[in-house]
Amino acid sequence: MLPAGIYYGSTVNTVTATMGWWGKLVGGTFGFMMGGPLGALLGAAIGHSFDKGLNADSAPGIGNQERVQTAFFTATFSVMGHIAKADGQVSASEIAMAERIIAEMKLDTDQRKTAINLFNEGKSRDFPLDDVLTQFRKECHRRNTLIQMFIEIQLHAMYADGRADAAERAVIEKIAYTLGIPGFIMRQLEALVQTQYQHQHQGGTQASNRTSLEDARRVLGVSANDDQATVKKAYRRLMNQHHPDKLVAKGLPEEMVKLASEKTHEIKMAYEAIKRAKGW
Repeated sequence: MLPAGIYYGSTVNTVTATMGWWGKLVGGTFGFMMGGPLGALLGAAIGHSFDKGLNADSAPGIGNQERVQTAFFTATFSVMGHIAKADGQVSASEIAMAERIIAEMKLDTDQRKTAINLFNEGKSRDFPLDDVLTQFRKECHRRNTLIQMFIEIQLHAMYADGRADAAERAVIEKIAYTLGIPGFIMRQLEALVQTQYQHQHQGGTQASNRTSLEDARRVLGVSANDDQATVKKAYRRLMNQHHPDKLVAKGLPEEMVKLASEKTHEIKMAYEAIKRAKGW
């Protein structure tokens, strides 16, 4: 179970350096941080004021991989908390979803507490969603595949309790608009998340591991009339976008590799479902 901080919040005063971006962040090199709303959120989560006295000249520029990783981690958990609270209360399913993601990342104790604190920061009534998203998009520096991965994680937050509440959907639509995600891409990402959710909640039977033809087409973004070359091209494009190593190179924190791998599994299942139906 998550510590009580997931409900009430707590301050982390002592942290240890265990990885690249995290090690620089907590090892005293605070000039590394980017400041702004993301810096303020992360500073509050680990007990430091990054946005005060920041030496902008010593901080790496926008697009630096470790800076992007820090922004991704901060935005992911804080926005996740905001979505969970959008309908007025945080459900047990939403807590479990956050717990699952944290567990899969295999965070150490202090990283875990920081993620929880960020989740709680997102639940606050005055959470600056617009400012956070605007800075996050800027920090990602045109890394569209990374932004899409962020959206997928937030879609999981929306579907954590098995349904898309109107208030949560409004937040997701706002996120997509602010991050510049077109409607057709959002529909495809949502189909991928819905299919993954169904597979995770159907008891692990053989049937649950087979994607329906309709779902498969939605996941790949193809139609019933598309030929083999078109479907294969769509499949390869999605696999390339979700390749864990490429996402890490673009700024996905290494701890989130398993989340990316789950996406490639769903994409492969969708492609196999279409090939079986077509006899390819």
